[in-house]
Amino acid sequence: MRSERFDIVVVGSGPAGSAAAITAARAGRRVAVIDKATFPRDKCCGDGLTAGALRALEGLGLDPANVKSWEPASRAVVDAPGMDLLELALPGDGLFAVTARRYDLDSALVDLARSYGATVFEGQSVTAVRSCLGGSAVEVESTSGVSGASGASGVPGASGLKLTASYVIASDGAWSPVRKLLGLAEPGYLGEWQAGREYIADAGPLSRDLWVFFEADMLPGYAWSFPLPDGTVNVGYGVLRRPRSRSASSPASPGSSGHGMLRGQRIDWADRPRIAAVLGPAARPTGPWKSWPIPARLGGTPLAGLEGRVLFCGDAAGACDPMTGEGIAQALETAALAVGCVLQAGPSRPDAAARRYKRRVRFGMQVDHMLSRVCSEVLTHPHGPAKALSMVPRRPSATGRFARWMFEDYPRAIFLTPQRWRPGTLGRPGAFRP
Repeated sequence: MRSERFDIVVVGSGPAGSAAAITAARAGRRVAVIDKATFPRDKCCGDGLTAGALRALEGLGLDPANVKSWEPASRAVVDAPGMDLLELALPGDGLFAVTARRYDLDSALVDLARSYGATVFEGQSVTAVRSCLGGSAVEVESTSGVSGASGASGVPGASGLKLTASYVIASDGAWSPVRKLLGLAEPGYLGEWQAGREYIADAGPLSRDLWVFFEADMLPGYAWSFPLPDGTVNVGYGVLRRPRSRSASSPASPGSSGHGMLRGQRIDWADRPRIAAVLGPAARPTGPWKSWPIPARLGGTPLAGLEGRVLFCGDAAGACDPMTGEGIAQALETAALAVGCVLQAGPSRPDAAARRYKRRVRFGMQVDHMLSRVCSEVLTHPHGPAKALSMVPRRPSATGRFARWMFEDYPRAIFLTPQRWRPGTLGRPGAFRP
């Protein structure tokens, strides 16, 4: 078993984990990343990147040229029964929305973490997380689940690892193994949302826009069609697993709520005329249907463990948006917050790191999530989306402002959290400007 000491061990190398590793490594800390997968690997996702995610990725130093399936979008269209199409032209000064396969994006971020000096251990499943050295450090043990796993320098992976660090950043997903090992998991937890997606090839010209469809049997939830290169699209849907406005004993019925019918299973898009028209007559599946849970419960699950030596971020913190199910921007933000609090507190004050992290999340991101939950209540009702969207004036200035809010160009509840105001917050250029 290989033993080594680091300043920070990051468990999980999706967007949150890679962002945490990059941020800490750039600050001069010695960082290790452990992931049970080997990269590149597929990841169930809608593959959409909002303006908030793009700004964070640019700040990390990501080069879009290293993401093979990078596909910028200039327009979004919202389709809801009972209303005309709401067409949203995205600002042209920089990027505000991009689609990129997680297969490509996550691999590029892992490579970026390596380039900044992080040691990445792939094919390693964490088996123990415990306090050590009299509470001044954390010990993480793992076993190799993949033959030939290697670290940052290409040294063959040992059969297992024993890593010691001042802090652990747990970014290991909705069913976080670290959370389970610390006894902080909720038995039977299945996430607040359930989503599914597949890739469709040979989609028609209409599919080059970002589409959001409000289908009656998906409320509160929606379907999407997001463009990728070469006429491919990511098509899927997400529904809330537990309706908030309906009695638990009230049965779901067609046209009122999809919870009795849609729980992540594949559906035939040809049976959905509005979606089929966008995909076009030649559209065909080009990969398997996959579904996944989405945790959207920030503030409802512990953000720290082992007396502050372990901080949770991304899906492991339940950080996905309660209204849209989007999680990449939130993963990147929680990672930045967690590492920032660790760096401020230093290795000997984990209680201060945890306290600061909880406070910054509570008075920032949690307020965003509260507003999102309130907004999502509108989507519970069959005519809710059309009524809400009809309030957006069909003027370029108004639809532009709505597009910025929809694509997280700034925090959802920015007016309620003035500590996050910055000059030009509501009108700054997009990311990755030429």
